Amino acid sequence: MRQKRAKAYRKQINVYVHTFKFRAPFQTIVDAELVLHCDKTSFDLQKGLDRTIQAEVKPMITQCCMQELYKSRNQRAIDYAKSFERRRCNHPPSDPLSSTECIKSIVDIKGENKHRYIVATQLDELRRYLRKIPGVPLVYMNRSVMVMEPLSQASLKIEKIVEKRKLTKGLNDAKYAGLPHNEDEEKINIIKMEGEKPTVSKKRKISKEPNPLSVKKKKANKPEHNAETNINNNSNNKDDKTEDGKTKKRKRHHGKHKITTINQDIEISDRQAENLSTQDKVQDNE
Repeated sequence: MRQKRAKAYRKQINVYVHTFKFRAPFQTIVDAELVLHCDKTSFDLQKGLDRTIQAEVKPMITQCCMQELYKSRNQRAIDYAKSFERRRCNHPPSDPLSSTECIKSIVDIKGENKHRYIVATQLDELRRYLRKIPGVPLVYMNRSVMVMEPLSQASLKIEKIVEKRKLTKGLNDAKYAGLPHNEDEEKINIIKMEGEKPTVSKKRKISKEPNPLSVKKKKANKPEHNAETNINNNSNNKDDKTEDGKTKKRKRHHGKHKITTINQDIEISDRQAENLSTQDKVQDNE
């Protein structure tokens, strides 16, 4: 495989992985025509799928496709197809459908590829039908070369919608992969079926006030106490006694003690000054 073609296939697989939520190992539905073509050209189907998709692949085949191989009576192709995992299509073996109708029924589920299958087929009619369904990778053989079809128009539309939604609503949910949706409308439809009143999500109101943690608290005004009122209150409370006859404990007031010591110092300094003045007078008279 050329490097340019391999790079293009890798980009396509990344789109299916991120937009439509494909996961390895990739489940690949193989039809009877492709198995017969690979057997005719001696092409290794398993290695070809791994090389084209560039990841781990799990080939699968339906019971109806196996019935077509039994009709061809190509024992080597039948034995090779038996090595693939059998996909149950729930069609009766006694009255099997054609490969086209069988693969349509398991891939197209209400207009979407619900089970995320890769389809490897040689049928032009089937590929033309599956191009209308978004998120269906198609692989076919061109002579002896395995080719992956580019993204269909349906898949490209879904990819653009999902990429636009990512810009505003973040990454898409796997539950709604590849499908545009409105969450509120879906809630209403579900609850209507249950017979309950719908609750539409309300927008959260943002308060315009500042953050209380970032605002400084207001300082409370401290009441001013006069020294005189404290002295009077203390003198009145000296004689107060409790009902048991016990005197209340005295409270120490350091402000009062400071005032009395200052007054005593002033009186002492005045006396010393008077004594000095009398001594000077006596000396002058002598």
